Parts: sequence; structure tokens; C-alpha cells
Amino acid sequence: MKNYLTIAILFIFTSLTTAQDITGKWNGVLKLPGAELRVSFNLSLNGSGYSATMDSPDQGAFGIPMTSAEFTGNTLKLTHTMASIIYLGTLTEAGNITGTFTQAGQVFPLELSRIMPEKKEIVRSQNPVKPYPYYSEDIIVRNVKDSLDLAGTLTLPDRDGIYPVVILISGSGPQNRDEELLGHKPFLVLSDYLTRKGIAVLRFDDRGTNQSTGSYSNANSADFADDIICLIDYLKSRKDIDKTKIGLIGHSEGGIIAPMVATMSIDVRFIVLMAGTGVRGDELLLMQQDAIGKASGASEQDLKLSAEINRITYDIILENEDISVIKKKLTDYLGSAVKKLPENVKPEGMTDEAYIEMIINQTVNPWMLYFIRHDPAKVLEKVKCPVLAVNGSKDLQVPSKVNLGLIKSSLEKAGNKNITIEEIEGLNHLFQECTTGSPMEYQSIDQTLSPKVLDCIDNWIKKTIAPANGHL
Repeated sequence: MKNYLTIAILFIFTSLTTAQDITGKWNGVLKLPGAELRVSFNLSLNGSGYSATMDSPDQGAFGIPMTSAEFTGNTLKLTHTMASIIYLGTLTEAGNITGTFTQAGQVFPLELSRIMPEKKEIVRSQNPVKPYPYYSEDIIVRNVKDSLDLAGTLTLPDRDGIYPVVILISGSGPQNRDEELLGHKPFLVLSDYLTRKGIAVLRFDDRGTNQSTGSYSNANSADFADDIICLIDYLKSRKDIDKTKIGLIGHSEGGIIAPMVATMSIDVRFIVLMAGTGVRGDELLLMQQDAIGKASGASEQDLKLSAEINRITYDIILENEDISVIKKKLTDYLGSAVKKLPENVKPEGMTDEAYIEMIINQTVNPWMLYFIRHDPAKVLEKVKCPVLAVNGSKDLQVPSKVNLGLIKSSLEKAGNKNITIEEIEGLNHLFQECTTGSPMEYQSIDQTLSPKVLDCIDNWIKKTIAPANGHL
């Protein structure tokens, strides 16, 4: 479920054999299938060499650390192990860096310069236009436990009044408060819709993202659940919030986090799972890889081999706790496994040893280890509050039927009597009306959220929180 477009990294430059000063900011536009993303590398010189951070301003991601790099002569090589990324560029006489950006075998041109390109603003038909007919307030909430600040926006139907409220919880990868992706702002559209319907909405930047402080790369879903608890406590302190009508809406990984919070806080009145999961992380990843692989035209032979290697990789993680043991066993297994892979899978010029190291670093990190081991069904079996679980029938990242079925059966084990399961025909993982459901379609679709899912969520919340007289 990791967003393959989320790319921001710390680089260690191992060679200083150039007379050219490469410190400072380098900027470019990464042209991916169906999308363009601005990227910036901020290079500085330290005692042991060069270091840098990478920004993805169009995604609201700044200063996120990378893994490794080399700068030899006029050649710059940057590696992002967690995302299977390599950038290889040459410093030209004109002072630019011309090169290629490779991710998981796919190659894209990327030229870097000192000039920041202007953002190509994509105007989506559903994006709300100011002035909004409701009250909007930017807030900052302190997470004392982890010593970080969460920045967000609270929208209320009016400045005066007491309102039910929902907290929006984003999917995997560092997301800003609008859950911005490929020119889409799903949480801005959702918050605008619900606020106009009489429901207050709090959306926020993930820790370490945009205006929120802390570290995203060192956190996992349990840490993000702690952030939501802090936001709930903040909302309870406000006089304009109905403390008996606080709910959570989680998209994708947010649909894993919402049930966790519901078992931690008696203040959670209801939860909405938008493409939430019911299967353990390792099983979901295998389903996702198979579904997206088929949609991308991968052969049955390649899909079978990939599933075999990933299955054994995940089993090693499930069967061992010690990180050093996991890395040793993965190194031993992958040493023979990668020799079975087709040549075009491994990035050009990369040795088997470097490729294995990249896979291990991508897999053995706090978020992925937690995700692979986490079984959301065990949490759902403890959730007592009303639940709406909604999926699109063409979702390839969280296949709907198996996940909705397990969510329902797990909630029934909890004795939960207020369960609503909705599979909406023709929608993808982002809840857009689509053709194939492939992630490659996301950017090319103008629609951000189908009216079908917006109406579904609003109607269910109104019904769920309405008192006996039928009014909010």
C-alpha cells in the first residue's frame, strides 16, 4: 500500500573529486506515467562528504531522508532503497545535471537545474473554490508523548454552534492534510462536502509532513494512532464540538488506524473505513501485487515467481523478531532467489549484492515490518462502535470482496450490531469512477471522489448519529 510516488530521501555522497560546487538546491520535473511531479535535492557539505534531502513539494513532502549516493567525477548516482529508486545523472558544462530516474526497472528522464519550475496547477472540477460558505480554522495540536506538533485545518458549518465532527486519516506514505496526490485533493473535497452538510471536519498533515513536525520515516501505524488520540483530546476541549459525536474516517492505511483508535478511546462514536483492510499485511501485499501486476500485463510466470519470492520474504519477517537475524536470513535466501528473476527486473548496472541490499532496506523498516505483521481482523474483533466499510469494486490495492467479507465477519465476532458494508460498483482505490482500476489511471481521471461515495458516507453518518427524534 505504499505510495510508489512518495520519494524524499537523505543522500550520503562518497566522493569529493569534483571541482564543481554542487551544494545548494537542485530542481527538476519527474515525468511519470500520467503525472508530473516537481522534485528538489538540497545538497550540503559536511565533515565526511555531502549530504542532502529531497523535497516533493507537489505532494507536500519536504526534507525526508534518503539512503545512499555517489558523486564521482561528473557523475551523480542517488539511490532510494525503500522505493527501489536510482537516479543517475551527469553534471554538464552548462551547470545542469542530465540523467535518468529508475524505479523498479522503469526509466524516466530527469534533468536538474538551479531553477525551480513553476507548479502546473491541475484544476479539478470537484475542488472547492473560495470563499467557502463555512468557517475554517488552521490549528496546531501537540503530541506530548512523541514531542511533535500536528498541523491541520478544522472546518465548521458556522462559527457559532455545536457540531458533530470527523477526523480524516490518510493512507500510507507521508500525506498532507488534503491527502494530495497527482493533482487530486481527496480530503479537501470530502471535508468541503461534509462541512456543507453540517458536519465539522478535522484534516491534518501527517507527522513529519508539510507543517507537522516529527519523523514520518521512523513511525508505524501504531504511532499514527497515537496522533489521532491527541487530536481527539483537542476536539474535546472545544466548545463548538459535540463531544458525544466524534467519528473517524480512514482511507486505505487510515482504515487500519481508525479501528485501532476506536479500541483505544471510548470517545470514538463511529468509524468509516474507506478501502480499509481486513487481512494481515503480508496477505494484502501479495493480493495487491498480483492484481496490479495482471493489470500491467505481467505474465503468469513472472507473477508466480514474484509471489513465491515475496511469500518467503514475508515468512522470514513473520517468523523472526530480531532485525539482524531477519537481514541475515533474507540475504541468504535472496542470494539464490534473485538469480531466477528476469533481467529487466533488476535496474541496469546494479549488482546482485546491491539489488539484494535494496530489497532488504525496502522491507526491513519500521513501517513495513509493522504492516506485514499487523492483522487488522484481530483489532476489528474488539470494535463495538458503528462501522461503515466501503470499497470500490475495481480497487486493485485493497481488493474489495475479500477485505469487506473479513471486515464484516471480524466485527460480528465483536458482537457489533451496527455494521454497514458497501461495495460501490466501478470505483478504484481512490474512489474514482474508472475503467480498469489501475493506479496508472488515477491522474488522468478528472473526478476526485465519486458522488456515490460522498452521499454514502454523509447519509450513513447522519443516520448513525441522529437521536431518537431523527434530527442532528
